[in-house]
Parts: sequence; structure tokens; C-alpha cells
Amino acid sequence: MIPKDLLIDSNSSINTDIMNFLSIDCSTDIGSLFIKIRNKTFIKVLQSDKSQTDLLMQQIVDFFLENNISFDDISEILVNQGPGNFSGLRGSIAIAKGLSLSKNLRLFGYNTFIWSCARFLNKENSIYSLLKFRDKYFIKKFDKNLIDDSKIEEVLVNDILINYERKFKVITTMGSKFFDAKILKLSNLNIVNLDYNDLEFLKLNDLLNKDLINPLYLS
Repeated sequence: MIPKDLLIDSNSSINTDIMNFLSIDCSTDIGSLFIKIRNKTFIKVLQSDKSQTDLLMQQIVDFFLENNISFDDISEILVNQGPGNFSGLRGSIAIAKGLSLSKNLRLFGYNTFIWSCARFLNKENSIYSLLKFRDKYFIKKFDKNLIDDSKIEEVLVNDILINYERKFKVITTMGSKFFDAKILKLSNLNIVNLDYNDLEFLKLNDLLNKDLINPLYLS
């Protein structure tokens, strides 16, 4: 079964004729490949595997073949920069860069913080994205245009409960199962599914990284 965070929203208002792209996400143990070509979408879940990075290029090739797709059918590669597993991020970004150069495809990077906030563009003056990684909580603030408004900060549970109780907060459905129950009871907390159509939305609003496509690591 595909996790809820990887479901495609067929009711999205995005013009699906604009972008044809491959997304590579190896930021979690359950990685994924996603292809959008015109009005068709394809997804492949990559289960946790210590040799996943070594197999990733072959998995991408197989994914294209299974769906009778050519690299000529896409024009862009989007890759998740993190936060996440060191080897998974490093390997997937290296492969994305290699494909970009060899196939003459435009390369863009994104991170899970902004991905989770995509649907709130111009809806709130301040948006706080919360993630839990290796038993630590991290928060990143965006303004209403989804422009970085702060550096990533590590926060404790009590800090979240006291200082961010009334703030507009966003966490992912997949990540929420690891959150402290007290955080999940806070007001103004929005739990969202990660939707690949939102990546297209971010690209069309010039909110993806175009230059420094490097892994986003958290201590």
C-alpha cells in the first residue's frame, strides 16, 4: 500500500500540461520515484534497503521501461534535498545531477519543509514547518510567499508547546506518527499529505532551488 504522503491528488487545480518531470525522493526509508507526463502520473515506492543507493539508477531505468517512457519525454528532474538519511540524499542527488547532465534535463531541488507548506502559499503571514528527525524536532519559518524567514532551528517539545502553540504549524501525515501526542493536540496544527502536484506548484511559482542542489543535513 502506498503511504498517504505519497498519494496523488487527482483534484489538483494545477495545469498538468505545463511540466513533464521526474521526481526522486530518497529522504526517508520509504523512497519514491514519480513521473508526470502531460496528464499522466506514475509512481514507484522504493522500500528501505541498505543497497538502495547503489540500485537507484537501475530502478529509475526499470521504472521508465515498465511504463514505456523515454527520458526524451521529460524535461526536468526534481530531487529532494532533505532533511534525511545522509547516504540516501547524497546518492540520489548525485544521480539526479548525472541524469541532468547526460540527458540535458533541467535540475531543481526541493526540501520537505517547503514541500509540506506548498498549499498555504499566500494564505498565512507566517508558516512554521515542523519535522522530526532522529528523535529531534526541527522547525523552519516561511513568510506568506513561502520565502525562507529563518534558519532551521532545533526545538524541544516544551518549546513547541509554549512558544508555538498559537502559530500556524504544518507537519506531514507520514511524520505525524512519530510526534509527541501533546504536539498533535495543539491548535493551528495542519497535518498534510505530501502531494507531488505541489512540487509542480512550487516550480511554477519559482520556489525550487536551481543552483545549490546539495543535501540538507540536520545534526
